[in-house]
Amino acid sequence: MDVPLIQTKNLKKYFNNKTGSLHAVDGVNISINEGETLGVVGESGCGKSTLGRVVLRLLEPTDGEVLFAGESILSYNRKKMKDMRKQMQIIFQDPFASLNPRMTLSEIIAEPIKVCKVLTKKKDILERVFELMKTVGLAERFVNTYPHELDGGRRQRIGVARALALNPQFIVCDEPVSALDVSIQAQILNLMMDLQDSLGLTYMFISHDLSVVKHISAHIAVMYLGQCVEMAATDQLFENPSHPYTRALLDAIPIPSLKHRKEINVIQGEVTSPINPKPGCRFAPRCPQVSSDCLLPGLSLQEIEPDHFVACTLYQEQER
Repeated sequence: MDVPLIQTKNLKKYFNNKTGSLHAVDGVNISINEGETLGVVGESGCGKSTLGRVVLRLLEPTDGEVLFAGESILSYNRKKMKDMRKQMQIIFQDPFASLNPRMTLSEIIAEPIKVCKVLTKKKDILERVFELMKTVGLAERFVNTYPHELDGGRRQRIGVARALALNPQFIVCDEPVSALDVSIQAQILNLMMDLQDSLGLTYMFISHDLSVVKHISAHIAVMYLGQCVEMAATDQLFENPSHPYTRALLDAIPIPSLKHRKEINVIQGEVTSPINPKPGCRFAPRCPQVSSDCLLPGLSLQEIEPDHFVACTLYQEQER
């Protein structure tokens, strides 16, 4: 059996503050095969972006393991981790805030090449910059422009080019289209899918929009308050959403048709605090199907059908 390119085991990231411990990522187990895309979805504040940063070791985990091609990267020293950066990159959410306003387009794209000393001659670096610009659909006339002179779509293309500069295998895409217009979103998504096919890239695609994730992902992991509550192949998740939270997310997707209007079942109740959370299901205070079993500790993902995992007492009861 092939080893997943990216795998986490009981990964946790807690932030300590004056009132307690904030459980941003709490016992997440995911795996991504080489050349595939895992979509990570959930509401704002559920821990999606933190998960991506912990996988890349931009944030150090509190506990658990991160494996790259079967080897733990958490034991790597500074030098070895710098080499690993060539294989693992990130595209940030805001294409303006993530670019240095004092650097030109060519300087931004060339920066990782210079830092990692992949190329040293100015001529070779510039040739590589032009190659990357062509790859992501940026005209050569923009080579000396600054980020504020470009629109959001072109700025995000710079971010994509910068992520590709070191020929990585794995890229965390942290809501790369959420700040863009709908028409530009489609262009960037199609670009990323084309790049994946041509370069064999592996993505963790983070988004709050299930429609966007469906378009690009082979598998989807649904997160709620730091925990993964459901994980399945994309088609399975949309055909048979099993966790009440997943069903609520899907129900919130608008249908652009006057003939097929639907009633939206709005999730009731307040979001549970992620600081020192109580045992049991964290969605329980808002769940329409809550029972006393939901408040018991020990809830974990259960396989309810091949390659479809759900953390819900409804299915644990069925198994019993």
